[in-house]
Amino acid sequence: MSTIRCDIVSAEQEIFHGEAELIVATGEMGELGIAPRHAPLITRLKPGKVVVTQPGGTTVDFAISGGILEVQPQLVTILADTAVRAQDIDEAAVRAAKEEAERVLAQKDPKMSVQEAEQQLAMSLAQLQALERLRKNIKH
Repeated sequence: MSTIRCDIVSAEQEIFHGEAELIVATGEMGELGIAPRHAPLITRLKPGKVVVTQPGGTTVDFAISGGILEVQPQLVTILADTAVRAQDIDEAAVRAAKEEAERVLAQKDPKMSVQEAEQQLAMSLAQLQALERLRKNIKH
């Protein structure tokens, strides 16, 4: 099967660089599946998942806080605000951040704006979902 190069980069660092058979990401209008020879495309990404299927069928799961996806003939680039590999997620820290965001949204706490709390909540949920997908893959 043919492959396409995939680069996932956050503001801090390069998160992933390698060949992929399929890349699935959460776009503003829904899930996107990018395979080799996909038409050129630029779209915004919502907080959610990015799953890269590598040659041989191995998947690498990421949680992102949003960003831009660009498809070129030989390259898919994801420029993410924040991106974390599923196996690197600290579940306790994510749950604490989720609870803090929910508390701020419920009480309108001035320490954090509603927009910041919503973004933190969305990223926390994306990371928890990535952990769940990772756990399911490990059980199989």
